[in-house]
Amino acid sequence: MKICIVEDEAMWRNQIRASIEKYCTEKNISVQIETYDKESDFMENADADLLFLDIELAEGEDGFRIAEKLVNSGSQCKICFLTSHTEMARYGYKANAFRYIDKKYLDEIDEALDFFFQTRIQERIIYCEDTAGIRRGINLRELLLIETNGRKLRYLMLNGSEHICEGRITETAQSLSPFGFFHVQRSYIVNLKYIERVNSREIMLCNGVKIAIGRVHSKEFKKAFFKWRMLFDD
Repeated sequence: MKICIVEDEAMWRNQIRASIEKYCTEKNISVQIETYDKESDFMENADADLLFLDIELAEGEDGFRIAEKLVNSGSQCKICFLTSHTEMARYGYKANAFRYIDKKYLDEIDEALDFFFQTRIQERIIYCEDTAGIRRGINLRELLLIETNGRKLRYLMLNGSEHICEGRITETAQSLSPFGFFHVQRSYIVNLKYIERVNSREIMLCNGVKIAIGRVHSKEFKKAFFKWRMLFDD
């Protein structure tokens, strides 16, 4: 995940970076942060996932023009405009702005990051070592469930493929819980996104597999599941 800042004033550039770093440290999120003071340097490597972009840059550079270039290039980068003149925000519709942040209220950066990471919550790859010692990359968006398989873990993907990897289910459940996965009973972790039906005793996933809800997990599961649906259900 790459976050870029394009801001010509060093004071603002450093404050914005510090706010992002503080947020990511508190949330235990790993990101690459790069800062630029002018358009040309940024556009040489314009591959950000999220861009904090000043509307009015030095030497007549225009943040809206930079944003339009990104949109026209097909970039999927989300853009948060930074401004001291909020009346200019109305022009940003042309550039499909993700957020506007008044420089007098930089605490709004946390809200912008919250929403950004919610929308990108499962767009990440995790890695585990399989039984042959090969490091496998697993796309969380395509991961249906994880179950114990002897002393290993079985990662079942949406397309029916599977990976048998090293690991402990309790530790794996803890590491994946921020990304929409829940340890629904002793032997299973499920992707909340792919639950089709649920009752007091069991869940049914989108592939028809039914899994009993562990008694000790029931209360927390219901809270996690309905919170997920409230935030992310289409």
